Amino acid sequence: MPYFSDLPYFIPILALVLITIAIKGGTRGKVFIALLLLAIIIGDGWICNTIKHAIQRERPFAALSDVHLLLGKGGSGSMPSSHAANWFAATMVTFLFYRRSWRFMLPLALLVSFSRVYNGVHYPSDVLAGAILGAGYAAALVFGADWLWISIGRRWFPLWWQKMPSLLNAGRGTGNAEKKLSTDTPADLNTHWLRLGYVFIFLLLVLRLFYINSSIIELTEDEAYQWTWSKNLALSYYSKPPLIALVQFLGTYLWGDREFGVRFFSPVISAVFSLLLLRFFSRQVSARVAVTVTLILTATLLLAVGSTLMTIDPLSVLFWMATMLAGWRAIQPDSETRDWLWVGLWMGLGFLSKYTNLFQWICWMVFFVLYPPARKQLRTRGPYLALLINALCLIPVLIWNAQHHWITLEHVSNDGALGKGWNPKTLDFMAAEAVLLNPVSFCAMIFAAIAFWRTQRTALNVFLFSMGAPLFLFYFLFSFHSRVLPNWIAPSIIPLFCLMALYWRTRWAKRWVRITFTVAVVFGIFLNVIGHDTNLIGKILKRPLPAKVDPLRRARAWSGTGNKIGEVRRALEREGTPAFIICDHYGTTGELSFYVPEAKTLVGTGKPLVYFLAKDHPENQYFFWPNYLSRTGENAIFVQTVEEPKLVEGWLWKWLTGDVNLIRPNLPIPLPPPPLLQKQFSSVKDLGIFKIEYRGRMFRHVQLFECRDLLKESAPTSTQ
Repeated sequence: MPYFSDLPYFIPILALVLITIAIKGGTRGKVFIALLLLAIIIGDGWICNTIKHAIQRERPFAALSDVHLLLGKGGSGSMPSSHAANWFAATMVTFLFYRRSWRFMLPLALLVSFSRVYNGVHYPSDVLAGAILGAGYAAALVFGADWLWISIGRRWFPLWWQKMPSLLNAGRGTGNAEKKLSTDTPADLNTHWLRLGYVFIFLLLVLRLFYINSSIIELTEDEAYQWTWSKNLALSYYSKPPLIALVQFLGTYLWGDREFGVRFFSPVISAVFSLLLLRFFSRQVSARVAVTVTLILTATLLLAVGSTLMTIDPLSVLFWMATMLAGWRAIQPDSETRDWLWVGLWMGLGFLSKYTNLFQWICWMVFFVLYPPARKQLRTRGPYLALLINALCLIPVLIWNAQHHWITLEHVSNDGALGKGWNPKTLDFMAAEAVLLNPVSFCAMIFAAIAFWRTQRTALNVFLFSMGAPLFLFYFLFSFHSRVLPNWIAPSIIPLFCLMALYWRTRWAKRWVRITFTVAVVFGIFLNVIGHDTNLIGKILKRPLPAKVDPLRRARAWSGTGNKIGEVRRALEREGTPAFIICDHYGTTGELSFYVPEAKTLVGTGKPLVYFLAKDHPENQYFFWPNYLSRTGENAIFVQTVEEPKLVEGWLWKWLTGDVNLIRPNLPIPLPPPPLLQKQFSSVKDLGIFKIEYRGRMFRHVQLFECRDLLKESAPTSTQ
């Protein structure tokens, strides 16, 4: 039964079967694979997960004392069984496409479902509910998709609909379909591809909205930190311009102070710039190439992350691309002054999103140097009006910094390690970009950016190169001095990927090019799926990924951290004296402000429950807001981050071979409290290191201190 519950080598066998069906099964096989994967992804990642969190039924081994447990203890809820739901969903989809498949699929589904009960990890009602649920939503998905195709495909995609009048009968078109398709005009096919792009972007938007509404991930430190900004709107902030705070303010105003509200505009922004790019490329090249570029960008992990997390990067990329598209129109011979006004506006909004966008003026200078015909625009007033509008957008940031001793300049200098010695990190930078941009796409992009000068030096190619390469090259060279974070080059990716598509389009007839890019897209989508839910790695390999190297570690276990620290604070407060929370890191301050239930409603009120450690010099935005030093006589819980235990040497091989002892035996080393904290309170007592688990894995350690009786003498002497 343990064997059937966690079938060994199941994923490789499944991948081999699906590849065979994709190659040998024609259009019908490809449609079957798409609906099968969609049913499993939606069912397991959203439907079952949502129901489990709503019901919160404990597993048998957690609720009963005499369970004969034959498997590891899962961390998710018991009702319904995801194994049963997945297998019966797969059985239903396979049966609808290949009727004889029930002879082996149904016995397997029944056997796997029974094994979940036999192994002590589910109740019979769990697998029964999972089986009914999985078969039900799989059938609804297939018949719903088929109904949509029959209803909409006839009008939107008549040429393709004739070849495939029904998804369930894919490849069994009308008798003269192939003959008619061969006489279609390019304009007809271009319209079909454009509409397909619209549908793809819409479906992607819906999937991403479902994802951010699930409980798969929580807020990252930057998201939570910037959420606190949205409760304290200002002209600018310590480290970033003001637009991110305004966007999060609007998102939480619409949807409330929850993860969905904070992140709502990230998928929307991604859909907007995908639509803009689709229409631009369909006009300049073809709709088919536009859809291809959209698919490649979707399969890029760095951009996919930016389409779900609401930080400054989605806004930066959006306005960089909007500037690029408006700029292309502005440099045309028949352009008008208003085209340059749009360029200035988008660049200004880009600066208000991220300071990196100011670098786009250098990109413009590079373009005018590399493409002489465009220089006649410099003899018009358009570029200078754009520069003026861009300069006007600098005013809020300049005013705020003038009022705060130009602290942002100091922060940017420190962030770039400009005052430190050389510490080359070029190999780390290139390796990170290769993974996040997809190794195949990354190499193809670099090759295209170099090789197009020989044979394809068109105005559009030079323009795309100028809008992306200077920024990428700058950070590449800067990596010889110090560390460069992978997301810093994000605005350059879209123009460089567009250049890549134009270059390789002329070589698309070569079979090896088509195969290479197909592999790149499939591999990229696989990385995206795994990157959006790393718990799938545990399901595939039958062993969870070590928390230390989990890419989603920074977006998990924060609610558990908040609950634990909230309990300790409430226990201290029950003594009769008010108690608050102090943190030693801005990210922890933001996370606890969001995930300690009683703290969330107090953010932005002038007397929050969670504070950053009060110091006499600014290290983050919390320095400029009311601190806790006026709460004389009150108690506090101080939260200190500790260094996590490191992995043993050769951990990757040990993990792949099933060794569970991957963490070095030394526990996190307790640290003394900051001397400043000891000066602020009458007594500071070490409560020890608390372990925060997520699905049975140790995700975080926090060291807590009990601080009693805030001293009046600790009040600052500065003008803070």
